[in-house]
This record gives sequence, structure tokens and C-alpha cells, in this order.
Amino acid sequence: MTDQIETHPLEPFLPSNAKLLILGSFPPPKTRWKMDFYYPNFQNDMWRIVGEVFFQDKDYFIDLENKAFKEQLLKDFLNEKGIAVFDTAYQVIRQKNNASDKFLQIVQATDLAKLLKKIPQCNNLLTTGEKATATLLTQFSAQTQAPKIAQMSVGEIKVGNEIRKMTLYRLPSTSRAYPLPFTQKVEHYRQFFQQIGML
Repeated sequence: MTDQIETHPLEPFLPSNAKLLILGSFPPPKTRWKMDFYYPNFQNDMWRIVGEVFFQDKDYFIDLENKAFKEQLLKDFLNEKGIAVFDTAYQVIRQKNNASDKFLQIVQATDLAKLLKKIPQCNNLLTTGEKATATLLTQFSAQTQAPKIAQMSVGEIKVGNEIRKMTLYRLPSTSRAYPLPFTQKVEHYRQFFQQIGML
């Protein structure tokens, strides 16, 4: 057990044309990183799922030889598609030195309104786990419902002087610890990207 507060190590990735913001909980410990970007753990399947959905190739963003990710290719793709990425927690305490949400204590949630101000076209939020979803909901009005897995709900948030209506989506965690076959995760993500008109 540790009580050391960690501040988010990455800048928010916010393409100016972003229509979608993907929000995880918090990056894994740096020892697990294979790149200085989101979902950097080689055992996390986020970018394999995205590769499979958009290019029918789970290794599209993977450098198999070096067991790493093709970071620039990935960033170019996200910029082109208008996909922003950050996390719902800005400061945390890891109660165990691992990436498990179960042992993540949120000290400070991300200021979502501040992020959304920088991406004015964004009306879709995607969370990839229970902790991320629960943390996100703290920024919305009390009547906003938590979406069930592979479902959506609608909420409103004050961004500057305006009230912005957001569609909240919840998809299965891309961690291999989450017990759902890769092909089923891909199907959920494919349907989601079709639904929001990106596929």
C-alpha cells in the first residue's frame, strides 16, 4: 500500500476536429509502457481492436518485431478521424503498484469541461471501463444515467457559458483481464464506430 499521489503523465490528445473523446481511467505504471501515449501497455488490446475495426488487421498499429506500437501512425490516424484521447482521472493513488482500476484511488478527476472547450465539435464520449464511467459521471447532472456496456446515455455538461449535450457510450475494457473474447470486443467497437458515423 502506498499513498503517493501520481499526476497524469501525458498531455490530453485533442485534435481540433475531434468528434469523439475516448476516456480510460489512468495510464499503467511507466514500467509497462511501450510508447509515450495512451494504452501503452503491450498487453492492452485497444489499438489492436481499432486496427481490426478500421483496417481488418489487428497488427496495423503494432510493431511486432520490437513488441511495440507504431506511435506516429496511430497519432496520424486519430488526427485524421477526429478522435481525442485522455483519461477520467487527473491525479490518483495506486493502492497496489499495478494498472488495476480496482486499486486506483481517484484524488482528482479530470476537468472535462476544460477539455471539451478545446474540442467544440465533440459530442460523443466513450469510456472503456467501470471506474472511468463512474468518474466521468461525477461531472454530469445527477439524473444522467451510467450507460450499460455496449449501450449509451445522454447527459448535459456546462462548458464555458454553454450547456453541451453529450452522448455517453460505455464499451468493454480493452484490458486482457476483462473476460470477453477479442472477437466480441471487436464487434462491440465496430458497431459503436458505425453508430457514430466514423465507419
